[in-house]
Amino acid sequence: MDVFEAIKGRRSVRAYASREVSDETVERLIDAARWAPSAGNVQPWEFIIVRSSEIKHKLAAAALNQTFIEEAPVVIVVCADKQRSAQAYGSRGASLYCIQDTAAAIQNLHLAAYALGLGTCWVGAF
Repeated sequence: MDVFEAIKGRRSVRAYASREVSDETVERLIDAARWAPSAGNVQPWEFIIVRSSEIKHKLAAAALNQTFIEEAPVVIVVCADKQRSAQAYGSRGASLYCIQDTAAAIQNLHLAAYALGLGTCWVGAF
């Protein structure tokens, strides 16, 4: 798939098929996210893979009751490690660069998911 096709075609999806997403596919998504640029190549991201219905339910509640989160076969939680960025860039790393870096990783993940025929939705309301 052409990158421009992925950029133009990707949409936020809030209704998911009940099919499994293989570990191999999840690994490909995480790999795409890891290739994102980051300030000083610090890579201040952590990825948490969630398949548990109970944890997805808790995530949905924490995300202002966005219950569609529970329907996804897999949820990838992307966390910014502020301390890792701060070690390289001080307060600017902790307050800005780690957020920019994880946002780039998330965008890569979304585009890769689209290219693999998967629907995604960026959830930032917690």
